[in-house]
Amino acid sequence: MTVFVIRRLMQAFFVVFLMSVIVFFGVNIVGDPVYMLVSPDADQADIEAAIRRLGLDRPIWEQYLLFLKGAAQGNLGDSFVFGEPALKLILHHMPATLELAFSALFLSVVLGIPLGLFSGLYPDNPVSKGIMAGSILGFSLPTFWVGLMLILLFAVELGWLPSTGRGDTASIFGIETSLATWDGIRHIFLPALNLSLLKISLAIRLTRAGVREAMGQDYVKYARAKGISTKRIIFVHVMKNIMIPVITVMGLEFGSLIGFSVVTETIFAWPGMGKLLIDAILQLDRPVVVAYLMIMVLFFVLINLIVDILYSILDPRVRIQDQGA
Repeated sequence: MTVFVIRRLMQAFFVVFLMSVIVFFGVNIVGDPVYMLVSPDADQADIEAAIRRLGLDRPIWEQYLLFLKGAAQGNLGDSFVFGEPALKLILHHMPATLELAFSALFLSVVLGIPLGLFSGLYPDNPVSKGIMAGSILGFSLPTFWVGLMLILLFAVELGWLPSTGRGDTASIFGIETSLATWDGIRHIFLPALNLSLLKISLAIRLTRAGVREAMGQDYVKYARAKGISTKRIIFVHVMKNIMIPVITVMGLEFGSLIGFSVVTETIFAWPGMGKLLIDAILQLDRPVVVAYLMIMVLFFVLINLIVDILYSILDPRVRIQDQGA
């Protein structure tokens, strides 16, 4: 087990290092932030002073080495626009993004699993066919268009829900969250629904496929032969077996909820990391863009590492196969 964990940690370190090279050089060869930051009336001396102040007068490889040195100390650089540590800015906006992602994941599980269960148990029912058709739309419709339609319907036409902003927040265990106030819940519902549509469709299809497969297994037939009620077979035997892969996939999808929240946060003016990223890209604020992408890389690597370790604990065959490879 120790060897397995060490090997996974080494692989994770290599992935993070490789991505740091790709992210840093990819971001730093695009555009010239100096002309975005200095006054249009600035002379050449002012421009050169700004270049030196931002450290852009150094060779790109030297800038990367300085970035690695700072990253090892927890410093991912200072924002060109705000003059503050980029990591501090991202951490300031992270609670809003995590709040939105958790809400979207909650909606995905609460809506997707029951709908998938129903469509799996009654595949020929017209309602089930409607659910599956809806899941196809959830996969197909672009997020930005759905978000605009939700705003147009529920905010503009019906006036039921606010269209933008985070709403009022309150403190729970020292953490400021909009989920603790009714106004905050009204503000988060539309963006969370918009972000969760793809995951709801995924949960529906995963649950339906698992139910259809499980209902034909021998243990279900044996349970029926013993006279066990259909309700107990479904909620004890079938659900117990299909929930592990469903929850595992949905857990991994949590990372994509954070990564793909950029569009939703922009449409609904949600003050999270995604909106910060868009603003940083428009202003060529390279340190903020690099810091955001590196945090996303670390987040995805950490999730996959945890899943790998948990799978190796639950199924020792994973470790054996890994050693054989």
